[in-house]
Order: sequence, then C-alpha cells, then structure tokens
Amino acid sequence: MISTPAFPSLLSFRSAPFSAALRVAILALLCLPSFSAAQDNPADKLISEGRLLLPAGTLEIDQPLEIDLSKTGPLHIVGQGHSRIVMNGAGPAIRITGTLKGTAAPKTIKPQVFEKENAPLIAGFEIIGNHPEADGIELVGVMQPTIRDLTIRKSRHAIRLTSRNRNLIVSDCHLYENSGAGVYFDHVSLHQANIVGSHISYNAAGGVVIRGGDVRNVHISGCDIEANMGAPDAPPAANVLLDSEEGSIGEVAITGCTIQHTHHGKDSANIWIDLQSNRQKFTEELRHGNVTISGNILSDVQHNIYVQNTRGVAITGNTIWKGFDRNILLKNCEAVVVSGNTFDRNPRYGYGDASDAKLGIRLSQCSGCLLVANAINGVGDVDGAIELHRCSQIVVSQSTIRGFPKAGVLLDECVQSIVNNCIVTEENAAAEAIRQLGGEGNRIVENMVIETP
Repeated sequence: MISTPAFPSLLSFRSAPFSAALRVAILALLCLPSFSAAQDNPADKLISEGRLLLPAGTLEIDQPLEIDLSKTGPLHIVGQGHSRIVMNGAGPAIRITGTLKGTAAPKTIKPQVFEKENAPLIAGFEIIGNHPEADGIELVGVMQPTIRDLTIRKSRHAIRLTSRNRNLIVSDCHLYENSGAGVYFDHVSLHQANIVGSHISYNAAGGVVIRGGDVRNVHISGCDIEANMGAPDAPPAANVLLDSEEGSIGEVAITGCTIQHTHHGKDSANIWIDLQSNRQKFTEELRHGNVTISGNILSDVQHNIYVQNTRGVAITGNTIWKGFDRNILLKNCEAVVVSGNTFDRNPRYGYGDASDAKLGIRLSQCSGCLLVANAINGVGDVDGAIELHRCSQIVVSQSTIRGFPKAGVLLDECVQSIVNNCIVTEENAAAEAIRQLGGEGNRIVENMVIETP
C-alpha cells in the first residue's frame, strides 16, 4: 500500500480488465513513492481525453480523488462493468470543484466555465464508505453536473452539495444505508436541481435534506424514499426535509414519489418543512414557500406532512395514512391548499400497532387555507378528524369525514372560517359532527350529518 500525505492513495484495483493505456497510467502512478501538494493530483493520472474510466473491479483509496475542472476541463467519470470505489479515509471519495460564481443566467457565467468546466458526468459505479466520515460525492462550484446510475452506501452523506452549484441532475441512483443524508444541500446556493427516479433509503440523517443556503427550483420526482430516520433514539429526521435555517428555500416540487417509514423514529416525518427565512429589505414577511406536494404515497411515520412557518403550499392528490401523531400538521402557515387527498384507515393495514396511529389533520395559528374535496375515513384518539386551533379564514368544504371518536371538525378559537357542503358521519354516541369552542364570525352551513347506530 502506498500512503501519501496530501493526495489519495490507490490502495488496490482488484479483478479489473485494464486497457493497455490505463494499465500504463496506473503503473506509473503506483511507482511514484510519494506526493506533495506542489505535485500533480494522482487522480489526474487516470484522466485521458476528458474521461476518468473506472475498470470493473475495486479501487480502494484513503483520501479524496480531487477533480479540479479548471485544470482537467469537462470531465466524465464513468464505470466500466461493475466498478467500485471503497473510501477508507475521511472526506468524499470524489470531490469535483469548479469556479462557478454566477447564477444560472448565461450572462452571469464567465466564459471559462462553459469552455473548460461545464457539465461533468458521474455515472455507472458504486461507492462504499469504510470510514465514519467518508462521503460519496461532493460538488463545489460546479455548473450543470449530472450524477446517474450510482450506488452509494455505508458512507456518511451519499451526495453533498456545498458552496455554489447550478443545474444539478441526480437520476437513477441507489443511495442506501448511509449514516448521514442521501442527498444533502449543505447551506449551498443552488437553483435548478432535479432528483428523479432514484431509491433513497435507510440513510440515518434524512433522505433529501436541504438546510440553509439559497435554494430554488428543486424537483423531487418519481423516487422511492423510505426509512431515512436512523435508530429510535436518534435525532429527528425526515425522508424529505426543508429547513431554511435563516437562509432561503423555496419553489420545491415533491411529486409522484413513494415516501414511507418509520414511525419508530423520534418525531419522524415523511415531509418536514420549516421555511422561516432570512430578512429581506422590501418586506417584513419571513416565511418563504411555493411548495407543491402532489401525487405521492405517504405512510408510517409520526407526521406524514409537517409544515411550519411557510406560505404558499399545495398538497394535492396524495394517498396518506398511518400518521401516528398526525397525517398533516400545519403551524403558522398561510395560503395552504389541501385538496383531493385520501386519508383512509384501510382495515387491510390493521396489522401490528397500526391501531395506535392517530391520523387526522391539525392546523394551528394558520390563515387563508383551504381544505377541500378530501376523503377522511378513520381517525384515532384525537379531538377532531380536522382540528383548527386559533386559525382565521379557513375553508373546510366538500369532504367526507367518517370514523372519528370525538369530532369530525373542531374549531377552537377560530374566526371568519367556513365549514360547508361536507358529509360527516357520527358513528358513536360521543361523536359530534362539528364542534365550536369560542371564536367568532364563523359560518357552518349546508353540511349533511349522518347518524349511525
């Protein structure tokens, strides 16, 4: 084994059918006794004609493979056959660095970015972490990167995005059983990111995690995102987590995904959003938003959707069940639409501790929200299938509400709100279709209340 103080050590390639040119390159690299910061990066020895080809087999390293796009030019890192990198040290197995300083607008981008750095491709191999601080891929200052057909497991963060990047595509990847996050937007400035067609599962600190930074136009679509929570006593995590942390996050679409598991995680959520953001000179409003959650399958967590300090959210056309605390919990939100969803406690899912799930929808200190055309069937021991606490100007309409032990709709100190055109079925003597506690200026009209024995 060759150990080097400043650059990666290529510990071994195993079972690799090398081309003659690549064999010569690797032999030349391995014959070098040591490297210093003033010498070439050993990763460069594997680069030929804009490609870094990884042969079938296993490459072991103990320091990151550093790719400086301003020196290498546009680069494809591609596996040939079943190629695997094992990272035995701290840091990312591959770190790609560019010089992007502008936005995605062409006029802000320096010519050298498009001419020498643009659109790196990372595709077709596996990364395994063998160190507690080993990450998979890190991107810094990169324009139009594409990451596809990768498997990353046993690492810390599978894909980590830092500093500034633009126009990211992550597709057809397996990000599995990492101790950190699957895809981690780490206080990054990044607009235009597509995460599609991937399995993101069993990552202990979250599936897709966006914290702080300046983030817009994120599309999470067609993915299976499951069980990204860690052990029951681990810090709270979510399958999809958006937390502005005094940065600014907005314009996010989560569509057509299966997002599930596990309610055993502390305060676990399928989608957890807090967009309390940095202050702007032209407004006192701190809540960012414009989030779409549509066409997803959501189940088996403490909260299927937990949103606070956010405005402008559309929650439409989802199938939602087994929220052990609540199916939806909204706090201090404005202009949220919850429509066309099904919240059904199907008896076929009655195995195990499913009966402990409380389900239900709760809004606290929210305003200007619509809950329309939803099917609610089966609620646990909560005060209402729909609970409105200290809310204003909320509309609950054209929904079916069945299977609740206490109230179908509870208005607690609410004002200027409407409950109308709902069918509410009272299935036990203690159940009350619509209950008001205090408040004023509310209208409860044209509902059908059905009493069953």
